[in-house]
Amino acid sequence: MNNFSMTLDKLKKDIPASIVVFLVALPLCLGVSLASGAPLLSGLISGIIGGIVVGTLSGSQTSVSGPAAGLTSVIFTSIISLGSFEVFLFSVLIAGVLQILMGIIRAGNIADYIPSNVIKGLLAAIGLILIIKQIPHAIGYDEDPEDDFSFIQTDGQNTFSTLLVALNYFKPGAVIISLFSLFTLIYWDKSNFNFKKFFPSSLFVILFGSFINFIFINYIPFLEIESSHLVNIPSFETNNLSTYLYIPDFINIYNTDVWITGITIAGVASLETLLNIEAIDKLDPHKRQTPPNRELISQGIGNICVSLFGGIPVTSVIVRSSVNIQSGNESKYSSIIHGFLMLLSILFFSSFLNFIPLSCLAAILIMTGYKLTKLSLFKEMYYKGWDQFIPFTMTVLSIIFTDLLYGVLIGLVFSIFFILKENYTNPLTKEEFQLHIGDVIRIELSSHVTFLNKATIKNTLWGIPNNSKVVLDASNTNYIDNDIMEIIEDFKDVRSEECGIKLNIIGLRNSYSLTEHVEFINFLDKKTQEKLTPFDVLEILKNGNERFVKGNLSDKFHHYQLNAISTEQNPMAIILSCIDSRTSPEILFDANLGDLLTVRIAGNIVNKEIIESIEFAYLKFGIKLIIVKGHSHCGAIQYSIENRFSIGKGNIVDKIKKSVFACGCEDIHIQNKDPIMLENITRMNTKNSIQEIIEGSLTLNTALKNKEIGIIEAYHEISSGKVFFDEI
Repeated sequence: MNNFSMTLDKLKKDIPASIVVFLVALPLCLGVSLASGAPLLSGLISGIIGGIVVGTLSGSQTSVSGPAAGLTSVIFTSIISLGSFEVFLFSVLIAGVLQILMGIIRAGNIADYIPSNVIKGLLAAIGLILIIKQIPHAIGYDEDPEDDFSFIQTDGQNTFSTLLVALNYFKPGAVIISLFSLFTLIYWDKSNFNFKKFFPSSLFVILFGSFINFIFINYIPFLEIESSHLVNIPSFETNNLSTYLYIPDFINIYNTDVWITGITIAGVASLETLLNIEAIDKLDPHKRQTPPNRELISQGIGNICVSLFGGIPVTSVIVRSSVNIQSGNESKYSSIIHGFLMLLSILFFSSFLNFIPLSCLAAILIMTGYKLTKLSLFKEMYYKGWDQFIPFTMTVLSIIFTDLLYGVLIGLVFSIFFILKENYTNPLTKEEFQLHIGDVIRIELSSHVTFLNKATIKNTLWGIPNNSKVVLDASNTNYIDNDIMEIIEDFKDVRSEECGIKLNIIGLRNSYSLTEHVEFINFLDKKTQEKLTPFDVLEILKNGNERFVKGNLSDKFHHYQLNAISTEQNPMAIILSCIDSRTSPEILFDANLGDLLTVRIAGNIVNKEIIESIEFAYLKFGIKLIIVKGHSHCGAIQYSIENRFSIGKGNIVDKIKKSVFACGCEDIHIQNKDPIMLENITRMNTKNSIQEIIEGSLTLNTALKNKEIGIIEAYHEISSGKVFFDEI
């Protein structure tokens, strides 16, 4: 019952959308037939099969298939060169089989590698072309076929010259209907009409535009729109449709030209389809993804059916698909139903549909074009940078001044140029870290490093100062060219040896001839520890926390560090912190194994055993800094506030309670979780703990006065990871 209910809900939106798509597709199918030099009915046959067969098999919920303008020149020249339409149909059959094979071998995955800037450029260009190409139809000039989207048109004009010619054929009735239609489309969603939920605006425009023309015909004759400016579906004798159908000429199976034509159609149709589904998926409000290989198989089966019934090749068509989405479709039912409507129109309803003004359809396509090419899209691409904006812009201009496929290919060339440029100029990132073992230069290779990066990588490596410590990290690199491996090997074996550079190479795959190479360990030895002052340690910890906050953690070589600290440990600091689960001091300060001693207790309070542990760390291990670290959103602090009147002696609550009273927060309410108030209590609590340490240990007190060690308060902001230190 639920599935039936869901299907019914979808049909409520899909049926009106299918009617709009059907009405828009009708003249487009006829236009492609005429431009291709094919029989008139062939375009309608393709529209029917594209809707019913391809629509049923496709995995797309929004794509609408049918004859496409991008194939008109291929079809036209192929029919002439092959000698007959029947021979051409056999080429279409071959193309369908090839598309199925392409889907089986998963060739459709090529769609995943088309950059989004090119896809967005395609959408914007189609939008602009729709607006420009439909303006003549909106004012009553219909000489240019509806589906002619090439710059050079079949009538000898071009996209822009047609606009000038159209001004000489200005039809007031057509302009009134198109302006009314545009006004309705723009303000439809802003209106309060109750019936609008039952009608998409496009369907209302078609119905009401036809009604207005009926008024013109009967009452205002000088505004009447002539039949040449109405939908024109030719009448076919339904009792003798077989005379209009053609079948493939199988005798030409050994004709090389037939196979070449089939391969050409398969390639062009498949590329158009893949480009279209990528673009349409971006328009889909539900962001559903179309399986590209299933789509190729569906298109292949569709083209086999088309060839057997005398149609012309089908592809997924971006204009019809865009109208489908703009009309509010929910599922593939809209595409399937539009195919059935096209079939019924040929059989029964052609005379009724021929009352629809083309200016209505022009207004719908102009509005669709506007939604595809809003100014905000150009702004968005501009703010993304030149590497996105230039390929996007060149795709738009190229499609406008050539056609869809040439334009996309030109856009791809510009996009690939910027990809190569980025790959050439950014094959690595270089950072310098200040660690307790000195300055360390870390060089991280990008995901793909090729011969294009030779100069950049060699200049970077050969520019490293003598006696440096260098980490060359290839952990995130998927591919390294052999030329780059030779440079790395020369640097390791010769350059680093001669210049006293200690080099660690990590992250190389087993497939490379050069394996990981480690010459130094980021490990705190006794000699280095003894040289450190409390201020040095504090600076190291501050730098480590800054790396943690930025996400630039240093390389640890933990498996090597384990071996180094197994025989000795020389920590530089001891940290008294809370038992918080959200982080640990070692991670927070980007520390290595053996760098820190940590004591963790709820509320970072102090007792006799903790003081003795800190004394032991100073006397035995020679620590240089004591840190008492509180943190935001401390559960122990909040618990102590809620239980501040509990009876007990020496427990955690009583320890923290002193801080509550010391900062004047004794009158707070239990539910009051003011972050500023909690921070004040936390900071007061760390100060109290420091005071207890100083007063509870003569040894530590003396060391502090002699400046052999330091003690400092720290506050950790949980949400950002930042640690704020007081003064030593």
